[in-house]
This record gives sequence, structure tokens and C-alpha cells, in this order.
Amino acid sequence: MTQTFLYDAIRTPFGRYGGALAGIRPDDLGAHVVRTLLERTPDLDPERIDEVCFGNANGAGEENRNVARMVTLLAGLPVTVPGSTINRLCGSSLDAAIASSRQIDTGEADLVLVGGVESMSRAPWVLPKTERAYPAGDLTAVNTALGWRLVNPDMPAEWTVSLGEATEQLREKYGIDRERQDEFAARSHHLAAAAWDAGRYDDLVVAGPAPREGEPLVRDEGIRPESTPETLGALKTVFRKTDGTVTAGNASPLSDGASALWLGSEKASGLLGREPLARVAGRGAAANEPQYFGHAPVEAANLALRRAGLSWSDVDAVELNEAFAAQSLACLDAWDVDPQIVNAWGGAIAIGHPLGASGGRILGTLARRLVAEGGRYGVAAICIGVGQGLAVVLENVTTTEGSDR
Repeated sequence: MTQTFLYDAIRTPFGRYGGALAGIRPDDLGAHVVRTLLERTPDLDPERIDEVCFGNANGAGEENRNVARMVTLLAGLPVTVPGSTINRLCGSSLDAAIASSRQIDTGEADLVLVGGVESMSRAPWVLPKTERAYPAGDLTAVNTALGWRLVNPDMPAEWTVSLGEATEQLREKYGIDRERQDEFAARSHHLAAAAWDAGRYDDLVVAGPAPREGEPLVRDEGIRPESTPETLGALKTVFRKTDGTVTAGNASPLSDGASALWLGSEKASGLLGREPLARVAGRGAAANEPQYFGHAPVEAANLALRRAGLSWSDVDAVELNEAFAAQSLACLDAWDVDPQIVNAWGGAIAIGHPLGASGGRILGTLARRLVAEGGRYGVAAICIGVGQGLAVVLENVTTTEGSDR
């Protein structure tokens, strides 16, 4: 068995739903980050790329089902480089990294271009096919941007509640009040803004492709540094009108964006002309009841750490995708971890959550944080609709001289 290393990671700024990236097709967003990775590795012969593996949660529109192959062709890679798309909803690009790391560990590949993309703004409306010709009734168009659609009637009703209602049930189960959620959300905005101002994202984010009209997006569009627990506490709840706590302010927004990274064996260093940032030390997947999807990262991360031969006391940095503040807090309460090392450069509540791209974002951010902060081990974890969670443990393999720690 060989080992898998992360060599580089980038992403676009994440745009708000209907915002600066809404005019750009998802396959063009994906091709943009692929081209950028290639530009950052001028010594690489593209023929040496063994595989392109992308995550995408929708697949029903301009992604054309296999967006990995589409971005490979649009980016100008050789037609001989194969591409595969993975769909594990919110965890799609983290799953792409996990699958690719297994290819590398077994010696089937030395270099894989991993990524993910989602345009929630451009997710199509779909109509179900009729069971017979010429139906007399109306058909309802379904928005594919988020959540359950065309639900099988045999699914138990408690499983198919909205993601927001599921989060309300989760916070009731674990006793998480509105005040904690709004404090956590305000923290996300403040830390994201501070990280941008400090230049943390200068090497992690490439300006988005320019729309037909206007300038390219250069910074995450959803960050609101002026947010406070008080201003967020004044927002109306969305999913429950009387006893609800989940609002647009303490949940991640619908977003557009793409991420990409290089995974490879030790041999990939020679191909790319650069040294690795981190080693994949452990992987974990877990599942539970669909309505408690937000808690699934707990066991996924615990499993990844056990497989790495580590415990939470060994962890120096955590990147947990913030689908909802309540969901994130439920995970943190279950882990023996210092909250201050979690999402220190901001999280998805501020940055955004384009489903297929978020796994790549947290994995790349984790690697860069470990290098910048001089930590050795970190965990990237993400919750997934319909009751799943994924996690990856990274080990910093760079020298820590000159770090912030």
C-alpha cells in the first residue's frame, strides 16, 4: 500500500443564490478551477493525470450528468484523461477525495485531480413523467436546488421532513437553544471576514470566471462582518413559526461555486514539481436516521480518527461544514474538542455551501490551516442529507518553521 498526499487546493469565491456567479454554468465553474490548478503546476504533463473525480449533488441540469468528464474536456485536458462524478449530496467532493485516495493507496493511480461544483442558482425545475399519455390533471414543477424531490410514497414521513425541520428536531433532541445558534453564526461571519482581511484565502481562492457582464467575483459573497447575535436574533424563524429557532441567519445559504485539489502518491511530487502539504491519515463514513442527518459527522469523524490511530487530543484543527448552526453545535458537543480550533477561518454559514463543492473547500482549508498554524493533525467533516456523514483526517507533512504557532 502506498500513501496519499494533498499537494494543492483552490476554489472559487462562493456566490450567493442568484448572485455574482448565477450567470455561469456549473461545468464552466468546474473547468475554471481545473484550468487554474494546471496553471499552478506548469511542470506537469497533463497526460500524466490518471483520473479526474468530481463531486456534484444535482446532476439534473447543465452538469450533463457526468460533470467531471465535461470539465475535463472544457478545460482542455487530453481526451485520454478519464473523468468520474460522485454524488453523495453535500459530501460529494469529500467523497470524491476519499475514493481517489483509495485509488492512490492501492497503486492504481499516482495523480488524481479531485474537485466539486454546484450552481444552486441554475438548478433546473423538473417535471415528473406521467404514468399514462394525455393526463387530464396538472403537473407540478419541482425545484432541484435543495432537499427531497419526487419523494417515494413508501418512505416513512418522519424521514422526509425538510432539512430545516430536521434541524429543529435535532436541536430539540440535544437541547440547543436559539441564542447559542446565533452566537455561533455571528462567529462564523467574523472569523471569515478576519481570515480574508489577513490574507488567509489569497492562495486558496481564485477569482471566479467573469460573467458576460460585470467583473469576476473575488471574495465570498455571503460574508456579513457586521453580524451580531443581537441582529441575528431579530430574524424570523423559517421552518416553525411558533417554537422554531432556525433562521436564514443561522443556516448556510444556497450558493454557487467550485473547488479542486491535487491528490497523489509520493511519485506525484515529481510530476507536479511541488512538495505535498498533507497526508491522508484516516477516512470515515457513517449513517443514522435521515431526520438526524446533522449528527452523522460525529461517528464519521470518530471512525476516521480511530483508523488513523488517533484521538481528539491529537487534533489541532477542525473544519466542520456548517450546514446549520444547531447541527454544528450538536457535533461539537459530542466531540471532546476545543471549539476554538473549529472553523477558525470561518465556516459555511458565512462563506456559503454549494453542495458539491463544500467537501473540497473544507479539505483544502484544513490543509492550509495546518501549515499556517503549525498543527500536525486535523479533521474535515461534513453532514449529508438523508442521514450520512463523512470525515477525513489529514497530517501536516510540511516543516512548521515560520508558522503562526
